[in-house]
Amino acid sequence: MPALLIFVLLPLIEIALFIAVGGQIGVAATLALILLSAMAGASVLRGQQARAVAVMQGGLRMQPGTFLAEGAFRMTAGLLLILPGFLTDALGLALLVPPLQRTIVRAIGARTTVVSTRTYRRDDVFEGEFTEGPSTRDPLDPDRRVEDHRP
Repeated sequence: MPALLIFVLLPLIEIALFIAVGGQIGVAATLALILLSAMAGASVLRGQQARAVAVMQGGLRMQPGTFLAEGAFRMTAGLLLILPGFLTDALGLALLVPPLQRTIVRAIGARTTVVSTRTYRRDDVFEGEFTEGPSTRDPLDPDRRVEDHRP
């Protein structure tokens, strides 16, 4: 039900905001703001990509969770800025504010539990040797065929 509300209410709110803002500042200025916000969103996404590459090349000098959270906020903000509309632009700009990011991370962290498990154990490793030789059986041998016994 919440997804339905988003798909129905969000466009209605955006249309109402287009009409209200367009009535105040004019159609040309409204369209210019929408284009500028889309370019800003593309810039945020491009900047996030460059930032991620730089951090990976320089070694992860920050906590991985912090890096991932900041990246998620910037990606979401960039996508919201690209979407046409003033409400999505406001939400996208809000997600770029670091104190709000920290508040959201704390709120999510208070409701979640992180469980860490080791996937590699020393006793899972088996050492051995093998040799690969030619196959002694013919793959077309009738004993190796799968027969279809359907009526």
